[in-house]
Amino acid sequence: MGPPESAAELAPDAVELREPEPASPGEEPEDVEAADAPDPGRCWPYGARACGGSRGEPEAKKKAPCPGLGLFYTVLSAFLFSAASLFVKKVQGVHAVEISAFRCVFQMLVIIPCLIYRKTGFIGPKGQRLFLLLRGVFGSSAMILMYYAFQTTSLADATVIAFSCPVFTSIFAWIFLKEKYSLWDAFFTLFAIVGVILIVRPPFLFGSDTSGMNKNYSEHIKGTFAAIGHAVLAAMTLVILRKMGKSVDYFLSIWYYVILGLPECIIILFVMGEWSLPYCGLDRLFLILIGLLGLGGQIFITKAVQIEKAGLVAIMKTMDIVFAFIFQIAFFNNMPTWWTVGGALCVVASTTGATIRRWVQSSK
Repeated sequence: MGPPESAAELAPDAVELREPEPASPGEEPEDVEAADAPDPGRCWPYGARACGGSRGEPEAKKKAPCPGLGLFYTVLSAFLFSAASLFVKKVQGVHAVEISAFRCVFQMLVIIPCLIYRKTGFIGPKGQRLFLLLRGVFGSSAMILMYYAFQTTSLADATVIAFSCPVFTSIFAWIFLKEKYSLWDAFFTLFAIVGVILIVRPPFLFGSDTSGMNKNYSEHIKGTFAAIGHAVLAAMTLVILRKMGKSVDYFLSIWYYVILGLPECIIILFVMGEWSLPYCGLDRLFLILIGLLGLGGQIFITKAVQIEKAGLVAIMKTMDIVFAFIFQIAFFNNMPTWWTVGGALCVVASTTGATIRRWVQSSK
């Protein structure tokens, strides 16, 4: 992955705008529990569920997620997305929008049987459909921009710029989820912006120095703006996913992502006239792997956001930067410039500082 509505409350079956307390991450919404409760004056059948709730407590404890599970899902998602970006860079002669379309097709073929098996339907809860639509539009647009950035600038540069995402996530979470945004957050935001500037190297600050760029500066700027656009849209997507919480099945969330992303890609390709078949069997294999790895990344990031705070997930997801540096050196024999390293350090320092601040606040 406009953003969630600013009203304090939505429809009765929607998740409350204020973020839920983390003390009970495994709990289902109260209206679901109420729907499962027996009518007044009668008890549950023997062995099904206790009337008073004393026997229901162990069952609730089983549903509570393991501590740190959301962060583990985030790191795993980061690895899968980074591997997919590696194959995007490897594909030759196929436009980024077409790669996005192929990914949507492959993911759709996997998602449809999953939705049928889980019996979740294809539309979603009535109170969440608007957010599902926004999630689909923002998420698919972010994917297209990210793939374009990978094709027009280096893997490390595009990844570092894109993962200024926590800066925008914190701002959007402050506006729409009512999370706190202090002067420290503003400082970390400024630090991340400095990191992006070091990578972009605008001529009015750095002159005509383009050392270390494999492509001309105009292509580098295009990739830069695409990566920044991805960061903004991905932040919106994260906040929307957190707002929906566990009231929406994660496969349904991905379904909206692909069912809206595919026609979006087809329309753009038709307008641009960029449709072309992959050249060889290896490129076609890469396209399949992009779809499968992207699907895995989507599943794990959606699961992570459902059980962990949106800001913390966005911060932890900057592990993509580490994987991008490793892949760029190992597979492209392209050492990142010192500007990229400095920018990455600023971004990582910014997100790390925000993480430490959150831990300090939660421990008080």
